[in-house]
Formats: sequence, structure tokens, C-alpha cells
Amino acid sequence: MSHLFPTYQRWEIEPEKAAGTILYGKDGQQYLDFTSGIGVCNLGHRPEPVEIAVKKQLELFWHVSNLFPQSIQEAAAKKLAEESGLDCVFFANSGAEANEAAIKLARKATGRKKIITFLQSFHGRTFAGMAATGQEKIKQGFGCMLETFIHLPFNNLESLKAEIDKDTAAVLIEIIQGEGGIHVVTNEFIKEAEKLCAENGVLLIIDEIQTGIGRTGKPFAFQHFGIEPDIITVAKGLGNGFPIGAAIGKAKLAEFFGPGSHGSTFGGNPISLAAAIAVMDIIFNEGFLEESSAKGGLLFGLLHNELGWMEVVKDIRGMGLMAGIELTVPAQPILAELRKSGLIALPAGEKVIRLLPPLNVKQEEIEKAVSLMKCALSNYKVTV
Repeated sequence: MSHLFPTYQRWEIEPEKAAGTILYGKDGQQYLDFTSGIGVCNLGHRPEPVEIAVKKQLELFWHVSNLFPQSIQEAAAKKLAEESGLDCVFFANSGAEANEAAIKLARKATGRKKIITFLQSFHGRTFAGMAATGQEKIKQGFGCMLETFIHLPFNNLESLKAEIDKDTAAVLIEIIQGEGGIHVVTNEFIKEAEKLCAENGVLLIIDEIQTGIGRTGKPFAFQHFGIEPDIITVAKGLGNGFPIGAAIGKAKLAEFFGPGSHGSTFGGNPISLAAAIAVMDIIFNEGFLEESSAKGGLLFGLLHNELGWMEVVKDIRGMGLMAGIELTVPAQPILAELRKSGLIALPAGEKVIRLLPPLNVKQEEIEKAVSLMKCALSNYKVTV
């Protein structure tokens, strides 16, 4: 028997090693990995600059606690602040922890409790993260949720106008709902949300856990819309496989997160920060982002041309190198077929295939992935 709690639906592939976009299984097979560890390995597996940075820090110190000033924390925080246009950073270990920090900060800074989030959203599996998440399946079996989280229809401006008020602490929103099916916020909705927040003294929090660190062709997805959030949260791609998360906020919020207000034993770990700095040095380069954005254009062009006409394909949506193919049938059997053919992809809900290739994926790898998907979907027999 396994001594692990069965919390995950495991695939049939056990990794032996990985490099770039290729995962090598213990079955002797090679797989084109278009999951990036669920949007984590944005530079692929084991990128050399990150590996070098981590090894260098390993030879200095691994952990000393946050009682000590650490220049590596300051350096990483400065990069995040400069690229986001915000000011102050709290380092955590994951996306859920980053969202916990943002929720605590919003409630303390405003003195209010109500937080508005959206149906189909996903913000983590802690109790605050579950309460914020707009998917009932995440909450089943865990009893009463934390109070004062309100879930509204995504991109529905009238419902937001009706709900936002002087009792609202924050609006928490994803620019692209990743786990909820790759639904993209509209320009009108997010700009009006920003305006409504400002008029009511409400903080605008953007959850960039999956969309941040170059995934959409800009450092952060909110930058496509010309808005200025009060807080953003990041994780996943920041460490390229090393556990790290961060809540980034405006300077006006610093007074509310003073000594003793919040903390994390392992938050701001120097090993993870060494990886994060190396990642940001590469991804936040303008040339890198332009090339990644062009690859996103190639991916979506091929998806529409090669798959868009198929009866089994209902919709294709996303941004940058974050794509969702909504099907008229369940996605899991097709994902299993893709793995047999050497392509690893993800679900995003029951009927959506999610693609999250590394940002430095090669053109020929994109072409191969789409070709494999076309073959799998062409051979799939739709049954009523």
C-alpha cells in the first residue's frame, strides 16, 4: 500500500529525469511536456542559469530565519516591485499563502470584511483560499467556510455594481481563470472594476499565481489592460520549481503589515530566492517577452487553423502561452490518449484541455504538439 494520502489523481507516468520541454519517464518513453508543472517551470525543466544560481546559494547558507536582514530578499523584492509598478513585497511559499497574505492585508488595511470574488475562480486550498474560490467542488466535505466572501458571475458588470459598497474590503480577481476553464477577463469589466474600487475605497487584488512571470507575454497579465491594482499575488513561475510565493502591494499598505502582523518561517528562503532572481533576470527581459508573445501567437494560430473547425472543439481561448481548448466531450480520455502519443497536457474543468508550455518552447515543439492534438481529436469518436 502507499503511505501517501490519496489526494491526487495520479497519471500512469513516473518521471525519471527532465530537461527543457522533455520529460523522461521510467517507462523509457520521452514526453513533450506542455504542463510546465502546472505553470511553474516557465523556463522548462532544469534551466542552466537557475541551476547555477541555486548551487551558488547552496554553498553560502540555506536558511537563517526572517530575524536576519538578507540582501537576497531585498534584491528579489526590488525586481518584483519595479516590474509590477507596486512597492512592497511579502514572501511566502506558495500561491495559497500569497493569497492568504493579500486577504489579511486587505481586511486589516480597510477595516472591512467583505471580499468579492467570482464564480469559477480558484484561489487556493487553505480555508481562506477555499472560501474565496468560486467552485463548490473545492469546498465539499469541509463544513462551513469563512464568512464574508461573495461570489459573482465573471465579467458581469451589473452584478459587481450591485454588490460593491462601503463594507467591501477588496475585489479579488484572476485576469485569466486557469483552473476554472481558461476564461479571460474583458477589458471593459476589469477597467470598470478598478473604477468602482477607487470610488468605494475598495482594494483591487489581482491573483497572478498562474498568469504572472511572463505567462501571457508581459511580466504580469494585468499589464495588458492598463490598470493599477493595489495588490497582486504571484507564485508558480517565480521559482521555476522551487517553492515561493509573494504578495506585492502599494506603499500605502506597508503600515498595516508591521512586525508581528504576519509571517512565514520559510517565506523568503534564500534558495528559492536565488532561483527567482535568475528566473526574473531572463523572463523580464523585453526581448524574451517579445519572443514568447510571438510563440503565443503561433500557438493560437495553429490551434484555430488545425482544430477550430472540428465538431468536438467548442471554443479556443486564452492569452500568450496559456491556452484552453473547450470540447463538447470530457477531456480526460483525450488527455490520456495524448500521453500515449507523447504529449502531456492538463485539464481545466471537465471539458477543457489546458496548454501551459514553457515560455522558451521551440517553434517545432509547438507544431508537434498541435499535430498530436489534431490526430487525437480526429480519431476521437463522438458518442451521444
